[in-house]
Amino acid sequence: MKKQQIIEVLEEKHKELFLWLENHPYQKWMDGPHQKWTTGQHILHLENSAKLLNKALSMPKFLLKYKFGTSNRTSRTYEEVAKKYNERLAENQEKTKKFNQDLKTPDIEKKYQLISKLQILNKKLQYKTNKLKDKDLDTLLLPHPLMGKMTVREIIMWSAYHTDHHLDILKKNY
Repeated sequence: MKKQQIIEVLEEKHKELFLWLENHPYQKWMDGPHQKWTTGQHILHLENSAKLLNKALSMPKFLLKYKFGTSNRTSRTYEEVAKKYNERLAENQEKTKKFNQDLKTPDIEKKYQLISKLQILNKKLQYKTNKLKDKDLDTLLLPHPLMGKMTVREIIMWSAYHTDHHLDILKKNY
């Protein structure tokens, strides 16, 4: 997927999420299915994820190369990243539960602040994506807790898919 397409997908997936949240009943922010995340926890999780990715992309390229190496393969497609993510989720259900078990439930008063923060982080990610050279998107690596090392292009595409994945969960269960 080309850089501009990735930016467009990031924008589209986040717009869909924000529209859904706008129409989601205010009082349901702190509700969720039994032993599942609340709507607020889903948004907090997406915000945490976006914050970490933006932080990593703010690091100097030489430091990313030093810490995580460079890729020796071509970047996967959006569809391949999504498929691999779903496979890893299915294989590691206990690991994902443990990884996210301490996620706090954000107060209803923080709803709009959290949504606004996620909007800003998404715009920053789009900006950083646009500034990166295609070569860097395909050679620099970043670690993902479930997927291992991914090219920067892959992890940014994953971020768009990740948002869509959580929106699907919210639509189905909330």
